[in-house]
Amino acid sequence: MAVKYNVIGLMSGTSMDGLDLVYCQLSEINGKWTYHLLAGETYTYSSDWLAKLNSARNLSSDQLDFLDLEYGALLAEQVNKFLAIPKVQSVDFIASHGHTVHHLPEKGITVQIGSGKVLSKKTGIKVVNDFRTQDVQLGGQGAPLVPVGDQLLFSDYDACLNLGGFSNISFNRNGHRIAFDIGPANIVLNHVSKLIGVDYDAGGEIAKSGNIDLLLLEKLNELAYYQSPIPKSLGVEWVEKHVYPLLKGNNSAILLRTLTAHCTYQIAEVFRLFAIKNVLVTGGGVFNSFFMNELKSQTAVEIVIPSRLEIEFKEALIFAFLGVLRLEGKINVLKSVTGADFNHSSGEIHLP
Repeated sequence: MAVKYNVIGLMSGTSMDGLDLVYCQLSEINGKWTYHLLAGETYTYSSDWLAKLNSARNLSSDQLDFLDLEYGALLAEQVNKFLAIPKVQSVDFIASHGHTVHHLPEKGITVQIGSGKVLSKKTGIKVVNDFRTQDVQLGGQGAPLVPVGDQLLFSDYDACLNLGGFSNISFNRNGHRIAFDIGPANIVLNHVSKLIGVDYDAGGEIAKSGNIDLLLLEKLNELAYYQSPIPKSLGVEWVEKHVYPLLKGNNSAILLRTLTAHCTYQIAEVFRLFAIKNVLVTGGGVFNSFFMNELKSQTAVEIVIPSRLEIEFKEALIFAFLGVLRLEGKINVLKSVTGADFNHSSGEIHLP
């Protein structure tokens, strides 16, 4: 028996390069899930919204509640525009990751804004959102959540690597899915780029012009997180506390070159440690050609780059898939990944 869903998936990452919207078809035939990416767009945040999202961590509880509603209305506005695209036909529901404001699972805290109630009301479509909170309440990291999609949709690859605000990896070992954040990626590179007035280092050209600060590289590689056991995950708070203070006093080219060396070294170390043979790489970092060349120079692992739609929208696709699993009452969060007490089906359902 075949099951088919037409879903819009929404994803906003920590690098704040925009809101990803994907329209996809997810089908199950004889226990095997397949997907078709039919359309994808990225809404670039206005300067006003960038300022709001950047300062959201400093808001009071009441102010954050208001921003949650306001951001939900923004999501609805973008979805309604997306619905006008000819390729976007019938939609069964929307699955929304929201935008992470706080992620401190060791304190039992994870907050993603983007009111599902507002999104559903303003689009007239069922919404599944808030995928992380339940996992944290069950003692998990609340992240990463993408690995269950990697396991069921991308099983042809030994591992899946995402290069977003952070680099994260997922793979199977001894019958269990293992996944964790490796380290920072675009979040630190974009931070340094913005100090010199550009949103990002296109193609890694600025980094390419700099030299490596070996002392800084050593300090970065010695950060305690890299030796901590899995499951583990990172948030903006970790970068602000442990990475940014180390970056003072160098010019941007040197910082970008050193951070690129650091990020790619940590990824290559994970490949080596877990004997990864081939890896599917997606996320915005794939378009940083200097970063990718540095990574390739440090490892013999076969690096597979998929289509542009998959590079840009794989995470939004998987959150659409997590929504499908939630509506079917099937497991969409793995305890082997997050460290929760048990596997579970997570997400809040909102009806228009």
